[in-house]
Amino acid sequence: MEITIDQAVEMIQQSNAITFLTGAGVSTPSGVPDYRSLQGVYHGLEAPEYLLSSECLLREPEKFYQFVKHLYHEEARPNIIHQKMAQLEKSKKTWIVSQNIDGLHETAGSQQLVNFHGSLYDCYCQKCQQAVDWHDYLMNDRHKNCGGQIRPNIVLYGEGFEEGVIQQAIAAVKAAELIVIVGTSFQVHPFCDLIYEKRSDAKVLVINQTPIQLAGTYNFVQANGVAVFEQI
Repeated sequence: MEITIDQAVEMIQQSNAITFLTGAGVSTPSGVPDYRSLQGVYHGLEAPEYLLSSECLLREPEKFYQFVKHLYHEEARPNIIHQKMAQLEKSKKTWIVSQNIDGLHETAGSQQLVNFHGSLYDCYCQKCQQAVDWHDYLMNDRHKNCGGQIRPNIVLYGEGFEEGVIQQAIAAVKAAELIVIVGTSFQVHPFCDLIYEKRSDAKVLVINQTPIQLAGTYNFVQANGVAVFEQI
């Protein structure tokens, strides 16, 4: 059912246990490009699915590195959506499960957070497993201590998900009386499958600029997330 922004705001304000499922549309107001904008930008040579794959990392590590460096947006700051979600933790049982790898939910102060696809700002050496500062990674993809290759701790195409992350996300969904899907087409598996873990009595609110395909009944407000969260 399509509802107004005011009705969406009221749903969030009246709920005591909320889990937000967030996608790229939450970060675009901060200047972080969404996935679609990556299509063909790498000189038109390969699709980003290959450049962000475990195969590319293994076979052409320099090409992987040169592409991933463009995903970092050091100048980006949390917008009103990140900020309000973090503030809601202080008054409600609030969880965020995010597809985003940009670290903006952390920067905004969210504590009850599952980075479902990992974070660009969590880097480590594949040889010695030592954590490496992301600034060092941007300067050189080789670890100065052992010469091993550094990588960000994100889930690449061709890689599986850690069971602990999946279970944490499932627990967050099961804990909610309101599931709020924000800024995502909700088509990427297994992230979109999390909705099947919700309680039978939990309500679902979708805040997105385009309709999404979702089984079951849900409330939909066709809007940029900023328009909703600036009223909370």
